[in-house]
Amino acid sequence: MDLYKLTAHELHEKLVNKEVSSVELTNAVIARVDAVEDQVNAYVTLDKENALAQAAKVDAKIAAGEKIAPLAGIPGAIKDNISTKGLRTTCSSKMLENFIPVYDAHVIKNLRADETIFLGKTNLDEFAMGSTTKTSHFGVTHNPWNLDRVPGGSSGGSAAAIAAGEAIWTLGSDTGGSIRQPASFNGCVGIKPTYGRVSRYGCVAFASSLDQIGPITKDVTDAALVLNSICGKDEMDSTSLDVEVPDFTKALVNDVKGLRIGLPKEYFGEGVDAKVKAEIMKAVEKYKELGAEIVEVSLPHTEYAVITYYIIAPAEASANLARFDGVRYGYRNVDATSAPEMTTMSRTEGFGQEVRRRIMLGTYVLSSGYYDAYYNKAMQVRTLIRRDFEAAFEKCDVLLTPTSPVPAYGINDEMDPLTMYMLDVTTIPVNMAGLPGISIPCGFADDGMPIGMQLIGKVLDEATILRAAYTFEQATEYHKVFAPLGGNK
Repeated sequence: MDLYKLTAHELHEKLVNKEVSSVELTNAVIARVDAVEDQVNAYVTLDKENALAQAAKVDAKIAAGEKIAPLAGIPGAIKDNISTKGLRTTCSSKMLENFIPVYDAHVIKNLRADETIFLGKTNLDEFAMGSTTKTSHFGVTHNPWNLDRVPGGSSGGSAAAIAAGEAIWTLGSDTGGSIRQPASFNGCVGIKPTYGRVSRYGCVAFASSLDQIGPITKDVTDAALVLNSICGKDEMDSTSLDVEVPDFTKALVNDVKGLRIGLPKEYFGEGVDAKVKAEIMKAVEKYKELGAEIVEVSLPHTEYAVITYYIIAPAEASANLARFDGVRYGYRNVDATSAPEMTTMSRTEGFGQEVRRRIMLGTYVLSSGYYDAYYNKAMQVRTLIRRDFEAAFEKCDVLLTPTSPVPAYGINDEMDPLTMYMLDVTTIPVNMAGLPGISIPCGFADDGMPIGMQLIGKVLDEATILRAAYTFEQATEYHKVFAPLGGNK
């Protein structure tokens, strides 16, 4: 039995019943990493020694007859833009190549309290800016379903680690689809919680009004378990919501009878791959069989979502990344002869092309004379996008869309930035409105690549999308198919 193929909830049962030890499990996952990591490149940093030490502690608790948390002793991995005390946090950038934080992110504190195990930090698009995990300073991550394809991004390392069996659970962050799209490309489950449901403290900021941390897992039950651990009010984050954290596993009810599922017509138009659309419509038929009611809805301002996002997100990025100036910490050019030259050269050399592009764009839209024309206008459109969702939810309980209009494409496919940006059209509006969204596997393209379905819920209504996702998952086998690690090797 390959332990790395099992889910967290299956492994918890085995740990509690003493069928397997945490050290044995951790060693099994480490052995899997050793076997495939040179092909996948899911990790930036591995922390095997500390992982095994933590596993031994959990084993001692079990031996002493103590009760353990659902994720205790189960090895996972953390996206490398989330601060981990004493463990390198690079954001996959040359700028932070050697940065070791002195504090834990709020989500990390919570997971440590549950005695889970961190195998290491996963690869991402530099500073989470991208949807391919090709812009990392530490090399490209490959999709375990076909090593010639992208794993998506920016949380591509976290999703690829799940698909390849290199971690049992992972954390990602989602600013415009960066959890859901890689989950879709890798045949995993990825959930972006409601904005403010999970503290952003310790997540290196890209766009502060959009960023949200969430889990990428093998199935919906595991996603609920990780959510249980990471949610909650945090005094260190002013946007953190002071709301009760429910037990999300109680939402895992195999029943959608009477649930009204809305299909936004704008998400099924031009640009959606024919096979993606066909698999999504098969999923819709499955929901009908299971007793759900299907209604058509409209989100009329969808066409403006991507444009609006690429004004707001770079503007916030420009402000957030100003701190990386070669002075306090991070990469510094040592050949400069003056302070301004040092800052310029440090930033030019420390940031990759995509990050520089977005900083420049953001600085431009915030500059005098353009602020009102671009940024203010974009914020007004953002309000219209939010209202579209509110109107749609008067007719339905949950929205169903493709997670991405296309399956995972080739690593070497030439694509201009604008075309690539437009591929996020189905995920970006969810961040703009601060809503929860989940991607679950719902089929395969003709070439065997996974296709993901997105379910979008009302504010703080993760429970309904988890129920809908769980019911579909129980009625299908897509989540049980393991990536073949095939392609170019």
